[in-house]
Amino acid sequence: MKGKSKSQPLKICLLTYRGNPNCGGQGVYIKYLSKALSDLGHEVDVLSGPPYPHLDPPVRLHRLPSLDLYNVEHPFRVRNARALMNPLNMYEFLTMCTGRFPEPYTFGVRAYNYLQRHRKKYDIVHDNQCLAYGIGKIAQNVVPTIATIHHPITVDRQEEFKSATSKRKINKIKKWYSFIRMQKEVARQLSHIVTVSECSKIDIAEEFSIPSSKFRVVPNGINKEFFYPVQNGSRPQNSIIVTNSADTPLKGLRYLLEAVYRIRKKQPVKLTVIGEPKKNGVVKKLVAELGIEDIVHFTGRIANEEFADYYSKATIAVVPSLYEGFGLPAAEAMACGVPLVSTSGGALPEVVGDAGIIVPPADADALAREILLLFNHPDQRKKMAQAGIARVDAIFNWSKAAGDMVEVYREAIHDYRGN
Repeated sequence: MKGKSKSQPLKICLLTYRGNPNCGGQGVYIKYLSKALSDLGHEVDVLSGPPYPHLDPPVRLHRLPSLDLYNVEHPFRVRNARALMNPLNMYEFLTMCTGRFPEPYTFGVRAYNYLQRHRKKYDIVHDNQCLAYGIGKIAQNVVPTIATIHHPITVDRQEEFKSATSKRKINKIKKWYSFIRMQKEVARQLSHIVTVSECSKIDIAEEFSIPSSKFRVVPNGINKEFFYPVQNGSRPQNSIIVTNSADTPLKGLRYLLEAVYRIRKKQPVKLTVIGEPKKNGVVKKLVAELGIEDIVHFTGRIANEEFADYYSKATIAVVPSLYEGFGLPAAEAMACGVPLVSTSGGALPEVVGDAGIIVPPADADALAREILLLFNHPDQRKKMAQAGIARVDAIFNWSKAAGDMVEVYREAIHDYRGN
């Protein structure tokens, strides 16, 4: 493999410790990046822990089994007690019992063991934000390795600390995020870090103490198979859509709910939330407190094929996040031709550009003001919709992302082998 030319296809191994195809961004990122790399002629394998991603042939999935302790249908349960005879499984179980999150560490061990046995199969390993000690060992001893860090997870921890109401909750948060120390150590060992925005690059470099020279920015693409404008006549009036992990403080849904409460006092409004809040969670309670149950609809989990239809029934889309390392919901709304109001949290201004309205994060009054403005100005909505579609087409496509990623791979291989 020494000295591969730029015309030769690469043998690529992508790693993701969780590959959920329906919830969270890891499975989505791996699915579309792997397909785009394969479409360019490269040979792509994916090593994943459960839940496993849905991949497109000829990309091959290698399942690395775990105890799957965070399965939403049977959380914190060991379905086969005999599995605990394995020392790594026992470590995973006992660590979970202490309130810590063991999956990145245990996946790293399993990935290292697999790649030691199959080290000659690959030119490059690309880790998707696992950053476990095993990933560091792969980089040092097995195969050239890079990692994607989408945003500094320290931001998530910080927002959860802000929402904590007791010392017990603060200690619980500290335990859960204890894996961050490991991730920082491993990230510093890698020669190349990919991230998805200039904002994330700056924040990760600062939070993880990594020289900015190690970073390469490769924006995400948008899958136009599922996110596209639906031509079904005029859109409904005064209808808002948001894609949101409802009870995650960082996503800022509470400020949109408060904005909807304010808007309702002036004119009719309806909010559709693509997602599902926790039973008896803060979002459910806030909706009840504000008395807006009749105008807020939670869809629950929906299929990818349904997104475009939902977006076609909205007057505008809103991204109320306090911070985003990239902000896929913003780009997806623009791809569907929906006028957008977004906060300036994290990288969102980079994604939205001049194709949407930007407001400060955590500001319900500003959200309400700009939503009302768009509700009452159809010509501005039409211009913004056209600008959003054009921006996504020009910047956020997976073929371009894959091409840029291959350049990073070749650079990392070159540096690793000292060519």
